[in-house]
Amino acid sequence: MSHHAPNLEHHFLTRRQLLSRLGMGLGTMALGDLMGAGKAEAALNATNPFGVRQSHFKPTAKRVIHFFMNGGPSQVDTFDPKPMLDKYDGKALPNILKTERPTGAGMKSPFKFEKYGQCGLEVSEIFSRTAQFADDLCVIRSMQADVPNHEPSLGLMNTGDGRLQRPSFGSWVTYGLGSENENLPGYISMCPKGMPTRRTKNWQSAFLPSIYQGTYINTENTEVDKLVEFIKNTSLDMKQQRRQLDLLYEMNHNHLIQRDKDQQLDARIQSYELAYRMQMEATDAFDISKEPEHIRKAYGENNFGRQTLIARRLLERGVRFIQLWTGAGQPWDSHDEILDHARLAKDVDGAIAAFMADMKQRGLFDDTLMIWGGEFGRTPAVELPTPGANAGKQRGRDHNHYGFTNWLAGGGVKGGYTHGATDEFGFAAVEKPVHVHELHATLLRALGFDHSKFTFKYAGLDFRLTGVEDCKIVPELLA
Repeated sequence: MSHHAPNLEHHFLTRRQLLSRLGMGLGTMALGDLMGAGKAEAALNATNPFGVRQSHFKPTAKRVIHFFMNGGPSQVDTFDPKPMLDKYDGKALPNILKTERPTGAGMKSPFKFEKYGQCGLEVSEIFSRTAQFADDLCVIRSMQADVPNHEPSLGLMNTGDGRLQRPSFGSWVTYGLGSENENLPGYISMCPKGMPTRRTKNWQSAFLPSIYQGTYINTENTEVDKLVEFIKNTSLDMKQQRRQLDLLYEMNHNHLIQRDKDQQLDARIQSYELAYRMQMEATDAFDISKEPEHIRKAYGENNFGRQTLIARRLLERGVRFIQLWTGAGQPWDSHDEILDHARLAKDVDGAIAAFMADMKQRGLFDDTLMIWGGEFGRTPAVELPTPGANAGKQRGRDHNHYGFTNWLAGGGVKGGYTHGATDEFGFAAVEKPVHVHELHATLLRALGFDHSKFTFKYAGLDFRLTGVEDCKIVPELLA
């Protein structure tokens, strides 16, 4: 169905005008004969920013969901148990490394760990429901970032660079693969009650075409009309809106050409078209009241549960990349009280488990790449209070980029596998360290890309997500 109103001018064209305007159409027909319908369609998609495109080789993952525990979850309290901390609780550790704030003695985890699944993965009690899928998890216990600060580490995890403005991982994926649904954004970032630290820079497209930047949604709202602001036009019907947009597009397009196709202006024009198309599908996709009650209860009635259920509905409708943040700012930043991790985990554990079960039941688990983690981990040593901070408590942990945990699932990764290790206290990666660039390279491989060849020319340089230094994938993470 075309969403463009007929133009009477097209019915009164001279033969010369008709042939001049059919140039691309005649070329496409010839291309179809020479290349076959499939290849011709691929050629047309190359000019469509959301058209489905081929990767370098056959992917094992078609879509991505990133559960982002912003603030930095503690590895030794979640997926990397350290019995030695029980012995050194309240005692000086022999391998204290410099972090952002002063730290003191070792501090054992207040949470119990149990083994789950045939693989025997040890998981904290605060993630007991996610642990039921232990044999599907690929747990990386040897992650490494560059510095123990939120902003640069968020930049590194999201864009591959901790200092400069670079395209986000989701923008790269949407740019490379396109989207399977042009009536919804290809890349969506959801966070309740505001935005995470670093705000829109986490899902920016930078020098990639602006159509590939993430669309932010505040999932604190429960009504669709408030969740997606101005989703309905109460003044004009679809036909009237289309006529207005056709005129506006023509004016804006001429304006764009005169300004050398400025990306920010182009993004604004594209946003009008996307907003128009979203009226048809977004209202339905974001309305979780259409889900059975037992499904809604499984995900949970809190913010994270609702947005995870929305994410499942969006993914099955063809959205390519979704990022789910825990909340505004950096909720997992437990400088004062590590017991806060129990409350935070309670909000996300059940929803993640429900999502994994739901995706399995729908046959979407195997080609959906799932990522869990934060921008870094936390120290096994207690953070020392400073005047005006920590409320005088001594039960928190500082930032730790030397060794932390992420896990993957689905999308062709190796389930029931634990990769690498930190030292006996959980401070630094000592076996099979995985830098964030190597993680990105491996994730791109699952999505069908050779990261070293997946580039975009800008300012005379060929940029890539994984930076300019030598970087290799981690084949052990892939099935």
